[in-house]
Order: sequence, then structure tokens, then C-alpha cells
Amino acid sequence: MEKAFDYQDIHEVILNAFLSNDEALLVEKLRKSGDVISFVAIKNDKVIGHVLFSTASIENSEYASPALVLAPVAVLPEFQNQGVGTKLIERGLEECKKQGYSIVTVLGNPQYYSRFGFKPAIEYRIESPMNVPEESFMVLELVTGTLNQVNGVLNYSKAFDEFL
Repeated sequence: MEKAFDYQDIHEVILNAFLSNDEALLVEKLRKSGDVISFVAIKNDKVIGHVLFSTASIENSEYASPALVLAPVAVLPEFQNQGVGTKLIERGLEECKKQGYSIVTVLGNPQYYSRFGFKPAIEYRIESPMNVPEESFMVLELVTGTLNQVNGVLNYSKAFDEFL
């Protein structure tokens, strides 16, 4: 889990991984907005990677179901393609399940995220609030059968508003 003293290092990892300040600002806003699950990867006492899950909901006219959004995942360029991101995501998903969450969504590369079990959300009648390629908006069921009872539109944390 991340600690407050990791925040500046996490900011630097995200800046180096994305070459943009947007994702780093998003992480800061999500942290301030409330419920997040966040992990760092450390090598030789240095933060080399980070993953964050934030609370969201899948809503329709009848109900809202709790969900999480995986975003972002960042690894320093010199440590990319070495399994760091994979380990961060796997550890994060384990913790999400331990904390009682049953649904995780992600907007990203289908080839990468499908190896963790993510599937196109449209298969479960779950939609993105944005116009994105169907195959890139994905969902993962952490508790078997949960997605049989859920459908609607993903409602991101308000912290995402200026980034969507």
C-alpha cells in the first residue's frame, strides 16, 4: 500500500511513465476525494511503479452497484516490460477482493488487460459514459456471478470530471 511519504515519488513515476501531468493530477484528486486502493512497487528503496483503484458505481434507473476503476498504472520507463505493472495489478486486484469489492473496470489496451481476466464491458451490458472503443472499456468480476445482476453506465468519481 502507498504511504503519505510516497506521494512525491509516485508523482515522479507517473510523470516519467506518461510524459504528462494529467495522470499525476488525477491521482492527487482521487486521493483527496476519498476511497482509493493504491500500491507502489519498490526496488532498492525507490518507488518504481504505482497502481490506483478508485471507487465508482454502475448505475441504471433502478439501482447503483459499487465498482472500482483501475487507473492509472505507471512504471518508470527503465523498469517497464519486466513484470512490475503486472505484479502491481495482480496485488491490487487481490486487495480489492479482500476489501469486499466485486467489480473492477478499466479503459485500456484489451490485449494487456485481458490477461488479468478483463472482458469487454458491453458483454455485460455495462457502458462507458464516454465515447470509447467498446473493446477498450472492460470489466472484471472479482466475485463469480456478480455481473449477472449488474448493468448500466459507469459513474466515475467526480475527480475524473476534468479528465473525461
